[in-house]
Amino acid sequence: MKSRKSKKNLLEQIKFLPHFGKNTVYQLGKHLGLKDSTVDTYISRFLKYKEIYRLKNGLYISSDFFDKNKNDISYSFYLANIIRTPSYVSSWAALQYYNLTTEAIHSVTSVTTKVTRDYLTKAGNFSYQSINKELFSDFSLVKGEFASQVRKFDFFIASPSKALFDLLYFRTNQFRGVTPEGVKKMIEELRIDIDEMNKEERDKFYSMIKIFI
Repeated sequence: MKSRKSKKNLLEQIKFLPHFGKNTVYQLGKHLGLKDSTVDTYISRFLKYKEIYRLKNGLYISSDFFDKNKNDISYSFYLANIIRTPSYVSSWAALQYYNLTTEAIHSVTSVTTKVTRDYLTKAGNFSYQSINKELFSDFSLVKGEFASQVRKFDFFIASPSKALFDLLYFRTNQFRGVTPEGVKKMIEELRIDIDEMNKEERDKFYSMIKIFI
């Protein structure tokens, strides 16, 4: 009975966290008088009964917290930043966020200085593309706010110009053999509404690609 109560108490504490690692669960377990080995057993059970989801090795979210926030794009972007650091949301996901494309997005696309990698999770699919440190720039922090008593989450995201640059940079293998006319044609074929981007951002985009074409 005590074991069942401890397990329930542990689950109650983690279900309010937007994400958590094993060390966090170990610390919470210690307050409940639980050994790390017992906590490991509980984590396995939580996973088995889908009370928590694994994002990657040692990183989890509770199904309860996810269900309450799964329709909030800021939570998906927040998780994208957490799963692989450093990173920022870019390419298709960012362009959709800025209403510059109506294409259906099946994964949150991000840019990182680490190796390229995809994560397929119960919380969604997260795709990361590797870029040189010199080009790991032009992104900012969007601060989460309380709206209608609902918490929003902080996340790093590319500027509109950098989101478009990143998309084409990877799509063309760093703009190899691409002409300025080719870029304009590609934007049109990809159905990206560059005219909706403000002039400053458009100018920034074209100045970025001048280095390569």
